[in-house]
Amino acid sequence: MTSQRQRAERFRDLHQGPGMLVLPNPWDAGSAKMLASLGFDALATTSAGLAFSLGRRDAEGAVSRTEALENARAIVVATDLPVAADLENGYGDAPQDCATTIRLAAEAGLVGGSIEDASGRAGQPIYEFSAALERVAAAVEAARALPFPFTLCARAENFLHGREDLDDTLRRLRAYADAGADVLYAPGLNRREQIVAVLEAVAPKPINVLVGSPRLELSLDELEALGVKRVSLGSNLARVAFGAFHQAAQALARRDLEATRAAMPFDRINDLFR
Repeated sequence: MTSQRQRAERFRDLHQGPGMLVLPNPWDAGSAKMLASLGFDALATTSAGLAFSLGRRDAEGAVSRTEALENARAIVVATDLPVAADLENGYGDAPQDCATTIRLAAEAGLVGGSIEDASGRAGQPIYEFSAALERVAAAVEAARALPFPFTLCARAENFLHGREDLDDTLRRLRAYADAGADVLYAPGLNRREQIVAVLEAVAPKPINVLVGSPRLELSLDELEALGVKRVSLGSNLARVAFGAFHQAAQALARRDLEATRAAMPFDRINDLFR
C-alpha cells in the first residue's frame, strides 16, 4: 500500500506533468477496483453516483457528510490510486464548514477534493460572490495546514443552475485561483470558446472539464490540445451502469432475457475483485 503522502504527491504531479489526466468517477469500492484494473491513474468520487446507489436524489442534501466520507474511505482503501472527492458545497454555508470538511476528507484518506459555490437552495442556487470566495479561502487554508499536498478544486456552478453567465463564472474562477485553489472547474461548459476563456482566465493553473455530455463539442484529444489538464465524468459512468441495469430489467419485466445475455461473464468480473 502506498502512503497518503505518496498518493497526494502523485496526484499533484499528474496535474503538472505532460498530458491530460482522465479522472473517472466510481461510486463504490467495486467500481473503483474495476477502474483501477483498466489503468487509470487516479479516481474521484461522485455525489450523484452515491446518491443514486442509496436510492436518493442528488443535489438536495439527501446524503450527509458522514455518508459521503464513509463512501470515499471505502473507495480509497479499494485501490492504491490517489482519490479526490466531490465534497459538494462543503456540507454547510459557513466558511468554517468548508474548512472542517477538508480536514475530515484528509482523515478519510483523500488527497484532493472540490468545493462548489452552489448553495443547494432553489431560491438562491449560487452563493453571493463574497461569501463564495470566503468559503474557498477557508478550504484553501485548511488544505495548506495538512501534512501533505491536498489538491483543492474550486467549482463555479453557474452553468449547472441555469445561469449561463460566462463573465461572472470567469470572475469567480479568477478569484478562487487568487485565493489559492489548485484546480479550477466550471461544470456545464460545452463550447470551445468557453473553455478557452477559462483556460486564459486562470492560467497557469490547471482546469477541470466535465466530459460525457452529448452537448460537449470537443473530444478528449481536442481538449488536451487546448491545454486542458484534467477531465472528469461526474455521474456519467454511474448513469451508464444504472441505465444498462434498468434496460435489462425492463426487458425482463416483459419476459425477455435477451438483454441479460450481455452481462460480463462471472469469472471475468469475479477475478477483478481478487
